[in-house]
Amino acid sequence: MLKNAMKQCGLIAILRGVQPHEVAAIGFKLYEAGFRIIEVPLNSPQPFDSIRTLRNGLPADCVIGAGTVLTTDQVAAVKRAGGEIIVMPHSDPLVIAAAKQAGLACAPGVATVTEAFAALAAGADVLKMFPAEQLGPNVVKAWRAVIPREVALLPVGGITPQNLATFISAGASGFGLGSALYKPGLSAEQVGQNANHFVAAWCATQKSSETSKTN
Repeated sequence: MLKNAMKQCGLIAILRGVQPHEVAAIGFKLYEAGFRIIEVPLNSPQPFDSIRTLRNGLPADCVIGAGTVLTTDQVAAVKRAGGEIIVMPHSDPLVIAAAKQAGLACAPGVATVTEAFAALAAGADVLKMFPAEQLGPNVVKAWRAVIPREVALLPVGGITPQNLATFISAGASGFGLGSALYKPGLSAEQVGQNANHFVAAWCATQKSSETSKTN
């Protein structure tokens, strides 16, 4: 399911700080723009209510999950709320194992190649390269040379519509998008506008890639 969602759109919405009463409208705008993966970080207000609302309100092809998942108990709570993906800032193998045992996809945070391969050995589905501001496109390019092509590399942190293409050309498979997409106080309409800008930038990179393949 995660792979199918990534094929449709490699952008992951990170709704840190979102509140349950506003998340349905924001989720709809994201889906309308083309997003197919949405995460609610667990340090948001009543995150499990928001996860449940998104899962109940959006089509089945939209993967809903949690970010900033730190413990195995939180993994279980995410599953009870209807979440389908566990996103972590770190790569604790116990949390990765708990996610996989629960039947959930898992995107651990990694900052070195050693962490990346350890996370894959533990069962990671994709790799969250965090923080992307610190790692940069050159590190993505270096990782891409040694990490299997079928493993998605997802930079997170500081990604904008303007720098997205640079990371894609270095080998990024998709992105987690935080405050440049959503931050507390933005209306659903504003989030929708931001989402449209990101999707337009994403689609431009995909068209460019297809053109280069045919030339």
